[in-house]
Amino acid sequence: MEREGAMIPQQRQVLFLLVLLGVSGAASEPQQFSVVEEMERGSFVANVAKVLGLGVGELSNRGARVVCKGNKEYLQLHPKTGDLLLREKLDREELCGPAEPCVLPFKILLESPFQIVRAELRIQDINDHSPVFSEIEMLLKIPESTSPGTVFLLENARDLDVGNNSLQNYAISPNSLFHVQIRKSSEGRRYPELVLDKALDREEQSEVTLTLTAVDGGAPPRSGTAQVRVLIVDINDNAPVFTQSQYEAQIPEDSSIGSKVVTVSATDLDTGNNADISYMLLYPSENIRKTFHLKEKLGELYLKEKVDFESTESYIINIQATDGGGLSAECTVIIQVIDLNDNPPELTMSSLTSPIPENSPETVIAVFGVSDLDSGENGKIVCSIQDDLPFALKPSVENFYTLVTEGALDREIKAEYNITITVTDLGSPRLKSEHNITVLISDVNDNPPMFTQRAYKLYLRENNSPAIHIGSVSASDRDSGINAKVTYSLLPPETGDLPLFSYISINSDNGHLYALRSLNYEAIQAFQFTVRAADGGSPSLSSQVLVQVLVEDENDNSPFVLYPPQNGTAPCNDLVPRAAEPGYLVTKVVAVDRDWGQNSWLSYQLIKATDPGLFTLLAHNGEVRTTRPISDRDTIKQRLLVLVKDNGQPPLSTMATLNVLLVDGFSEPYLQLPDGGKEQVQNDSLTTYLVISLACVSFLLLFSIIMFVAICLWKRKKDSTDISCFTSNGPFPRHLVDVSRTGTLSQAYQYEMCLASGSGTNEFKFLKPIVPILPTSEGNENSIENSALRDSFCFN
Repeated sequence: MEREGAMIPQQRQVLFLLVLLGVSGAASEPQQFSVVEEMERGSFVANVAKVLGLGVGELSNRGARVVCKGNKEYLQLHPKTGDLLLREKLDREELCGPAEPCVLPFKILLESPFQIVRAELRIQDINDHSPVFSEIEMLLKIPESTSPGTVFLLENARDLDVGNNSLQNYAISPNSLFHVQIRKSSEGRRYPELVLDKALDREEQSEVTLTLTAVDGGAPPRSGTAQVRVLIVDINDNAPVFTQSQYEAQIPEDSSIGSKVVTVSATDLDTGNNADISYMLLYPSENIRKTFHLKEKLGELYLKEKVDFESTESYIINIQATDGGGLSAECTVIIQVIDLNDNPPELTMSSLTSPIPENSPETVIAVFGVSDLDSGENGKIVCSIQDDLPFALKPSVENFYTLVTEGALDREIKAEYNITITVTDLGSPRLKSEHNITVLISDVNDNPPMFTQRAYKLYLRENNSPAIHIGSVSASDRDSGINAKVTYSLLPPETGDLPLFSYISINSDNGHLYALRSLNYEAIQAFQFTVRAADGGSPSLSSQVLVQVLVEDENDNSPFVLYPPQNGTAPCNDLVPRAAEPGYLVTKVVAVDRDWGQNSWLSYQLIKATDPGLFTLLAHNGEVRTTRPISDRDTIKQRLLVLVKDNGQPPLSTMATLNVLLVDGFSEPYLQLPDGGKEQVQNDSLTTYLVISLACVSFLLLFSIIMFVAICLWKRKKDSTDISCFTSNGPFPRHLVDVSRTGTLSQAYQYEMCLASGSGTNEFKFLKPIVPILPTSEGNENSIENSALRDSFCFN
């Protein structure tokens, strides 16, 4: 209807633009379909696919559906075959009443691409109703002075069918006084009229009974009958006259039942019974009968039932005034129903898509139509949603709207939207209706796992048990479902010959880290590796974090004595002149500890000596000094037993033996005393050998010092370009880096040793590690220690 399709100027502009762009795809004229009323449910109407020129499967692919007015589903569309079927029986009289043709408008909605096809279903009438008189008996009072040819109106019969199936003819039972003629109204209805054929004589016959038959045009025809009683009365020569031939009245559609609509009035110049006027509705339709009530004596028309502008906009009522002598007059009453804004707008949801992926571009969420049964401004409609939503309403055609997204959404910000579509008319007061829909946002894998820390630092004591738990890493993913399931893995090192996985493992489900092997602080103090966290999305997203493991030292290494050497085949003797003053530096016990921190702090203690009062041992630096002048009574060969102990918990210690020879001068030969402690006289050949040995040892010492300095300088230069503290032959891969760079002595060290000058005796001035050498296995520690001690030297 025009008032339902009325649009504001902006909507008309949008409609015109969409039509130009070919959005609607609707034809200028609606598609015509027809069906006979009372057909069974599921009856075939037409094949829509053939009518629209579409393939059989194209309707299903394009999401075709049928939308009827008022949310009533009279039709259904089979999407696979394209057949248009009846959803229920159609009663033409119930749907259209007397209107002809009976047209049921509907739309065929195609969603992808969006198109609306207007269509009409014409319901053809069948002869399923017989003519019916409202009264089975009609009474006529005819004066006997009535001239032949006078026409008397009879009550018409009602037939709910239309066209040829409606009422077509009237007939009356055979008689000599009357015949029936048919009069057509401007509306096309047929009314019977009784025509007097000859003069009446009341004295001869005072009453005539006739049978009136109404016949329709169906095949076979249907009929209905009523009795007509004609009473012949005395002469009444003045008929009633209405004050107006036409009355007009207006009533609002919210008028209460029982309110007076209009009063008609007629006068009669006769007197007595012939001037007694009564009023009646002339040929009222069923709608008029149930809506209005006329007071017979007063001519007042009252409202019997609520009127509805959307159902009937106006009424035309014929009223007859009849006097006591049977004469009558007619008038017409036209009643206009005033429309009020008493119908809220209606919203019909055609399609709704939910959920939608969060990364979708502009997407059609819903398609819906709006309508209002009111007219004029009362029937104009505007639609709106909340302002704070990332959605927009776009007008389409034929009062249809689409709800679309304004851009990509983010499920992590909001996973569900409750949208209220408000439909408001422009009447006064304005009426509105609301329709709530829920749009769910489905997750897309657009967030990588994020670790709880930028980097992890873990601590592990050396000599750990294999498969011990050393710590955990944790990452979370803002996505949901499988996209948020995080798995952990170790990334292989970029360089290195040995695999990292032989030392560290990770639980892929919870990120727990385990040490697979026992670690040795003296071999490695720290190392680092990279953990990757990946989600279960497709494609999978991941992030990485650096994990640093610091190995903590334990006191698991006893002190190691570098000087004097303890595993030589020949004893190493230190020489002390008998002229030495008290406090003379005899020698220095040099020891190292491969542990770190206080585990490597060493102390020295003189346990046993040949002459306990002759020498003293400094506890912190291991220097052996004389405590008194040497006398001739002192034994030439002095034997000292020294205990070297670290500061660990519990402390570990090592015993060292020192042999000291008391000589008159350095030119004296080297004396090798027997075990029994008896002194032997040195001969000249022994002195010569001693001098030669001393010269060789001095040359070797000088050569070793030069080589040590050269190696030290070369090693320092190499360390400036390579942060790795391990050699290529070490047991750990090169990527396991000592990040602390503050470890204690490793399993074997080379030392740079310098001699003091001025006293004429051997005195260590300082001891500095030059190059760390890592063993290839624990079983080779002794061989490395022996190789380190092989560079030791002694003086006779």
